[in-house]
Amino acid sequence: MSDNSKRTKVAIIGSGNIGTDLMIKVMRHSRFLEMGAMVGIDPDSDGLARAARLKVPTTHEGVEGLIALPNFDEIEIVFDATSAKAHEQNHARLAPLGKRLIDLTPAAIGPFVVPPVNLEEHLGAQNVNMVTCGGQATIPIVAAVSRVVPVPYAEIVASIASKSAGPGTRANIDEFTETTAHAIETVGGAERGKAVIILNPAEPPLIMRDTVFCLVNAPDEDTHEQIKASVLKMVDDVSAYVPGYRLKQEVQIDAIPQDQPVHTLLAKDNALFPTHRVSVFLEVEGAAHYLPAYAGNLDIMTSAGLQVAERIAQKSQETA
Repeated sequence: MSDNSKRTKVAIIGSGNIGTDLMIKVMRHSRFLEMGAMVGIDPDSDGLARAARLKVPTTHEGVEGLIALPNFDEIEIVFDATSAKAHEQNHARLAPLGKRLIDLTPAAIGPFVVPPVNLEEHLGAQNVNMVTCGGQATIPIVAAVSRVVPVPYAEIVASIASKSAGPGTRANIDEFTETTAHAIETVGGAERGKAVIILNPAEPPLIMRDTVFCLVNAPDEDTHEQIKASVLKMVDDVSAYVPGYRLKQEVQIDAIPQDQPVHTLLAKDNALFPTHRVSVFLEVEGAAHYLPAYAGNLDIMTSAGLQVAERIAQKSQETA
């Protein structure tokens, strides 16, 4: 699609690392989208300066500045890369004006969306939430296991370079764990979910590493092979839009020793006691469009958000 007149105009609120990386992805790689505005609150931010050099309309007056832009009526989709609290205010202003919002904060006003798991279910939602970077990396794996066998408990550990965690990420750490754990259940299909985030201060910075543990009742080898095949298929699905997403080692499925008190992790009314633990070890290397390659945690968020907007725009253009 080379005719820009047919593309869907988008705005990005948040001129920091995530917003700027997303803008570059839209401009370099999008088939259905066109930048309509870059919005910030710091007039001296690199993101706004870069957008201006690229001839993208800008404002440093936040959501009110966006609404005041001459081309505001042309903008159909708004990405929000600010913070959970700021998104609540941005949603309140923009939703009544008919804008579609893609929320890259943990605000979770709209339904959680993880593209290879449930994107098609929520194409009509006015506000969709991209969970968290850890959620985008790990929930597909939980879903891959749960589509083969019930998952009474799933736990994810996301380790990211401390340098890749800006003020917004740090301010939202509590929301990160709560939002991710909830999405492990509602999207991933686990009966009970837990999320842990680690800010790794190592120098030089290490790329994102994610560990997924699922407790399952799967005593037979045939089910183990189905689980492994499902996980491999899901890794392929995610890497289609996040090329740096990959398994760090083979999927492991181990019997749970009888003396392990795993019952403490299960919901009280769970009647199916797990027999095995599925362990999946991942790493996510960023595409380095704007962010460094070690910031895979931010790259997977912008890549997932772009995937959602592309599909929404594609469907809208097909039915127009």
